[in-house]
Amino acid sequence: MDVETAAHSGAPEATEEGGSDGHLPGIREAGVGQIGPTGRPLPHFPEPTPLSAHGPARVIAMCNQKGGVGKTTTTINLGAALAECGRRVLLVDFDPQGALSVGLGITPNQLDVTIYNLMTERGHDVRDVIQHTAVEGLDIIPANIDLSAAEVQLVGEVAREQILARVLRPVLDDYDVVLIDCQPSLGLLTVNALTAAHGVIIPLECEYFAMRGVALLVETIEKITDRLNPRLEIDGILATMYDGRTLHSREVVQSVVEHFGETVFHTVISRTVKFPDATLEGKPITTYDSTHKGAGAYRQLARELIARGGAA
Repeated sequence: MDVETAAHSGAPEATEEGGSDGHLPGIREAGVGQIGPTGRPLPHFPEPTPLSAHGPARVIAMCNQKGGVGKTTTTINLGAALAECGRRVLLVDFDPQGALSVGLGITPNQLDVTIYNLMTERGHDVRDVIQHTAVEGLDIIPANIDLSAAEVQLVGEVAREQILARVLRPVLDDYDVVLIDCQPSLGLLTVNALTAAHGVIIPLECEYFAMRGVALLVETIEKITDRLNPRLEIDGILATMYDGRTLHSREVVQSVVEHFGETVFHTVISRTVKFPDATLEGKPITTYDSTHKGAGAYRQLARELIARGGAA
């Protein structure tokens, strides 16, 4: 995980009720009429109902062609928070940088078989490539720099946009949610992720320049929906790197809500310095520092996603 992405993600301002160290005595539910950081009344997101059975998984692509917006941070911590809710979660590292793998304590360059081999070679069983993490219910398909060659190798393949969907198909019944951490581009790998997915979460940095690329991404999603994957929908836009002390951050969030309305998550991810520490330990923030406001933010995001119907 790149340090810039990790260092600038955190928790929603609405839950920052601990001391200056960012710790909370517990996750407080929204009060009646409480206004959240998006300027809308903050709903109550109940604790999810335990599942009596698992699968088939809903596949969600974490996508933004701009780098450093919190895709990997969100994939790791949302996945861990969903696992805490009793969901079986599979993370797919689909970025040649292998940041998702590193962020969960895996050394990707020492791996012989990764998502790259599953995409480009026959004869591999996806279950042999999946690795368990230290978080119960959270597994990962790792990646490394080999994946950077995949786009060139897949260009001549028949139905090249659907290869990831074929790779994941055998294990969808084993999980409730699959989160795909996409690379910062709109190339063939990202098209594969969007073709395999049921939904898209778009992490959006609270900076004006970051908003400019969202229209292009939404246009790409619409093309994928029209031509390759009619079931695809946008699950939500997630404001990241939020700093409620600055007018700039508040105005960006307000503008995003004005443009995209209820598509924008009520949960907002604030700036904090705890994420790089968790990355160095190879743990999600929910494990590394369970009471930190960043952990509370991603638990709230997990509850909100489930309440929206975006996860089992």
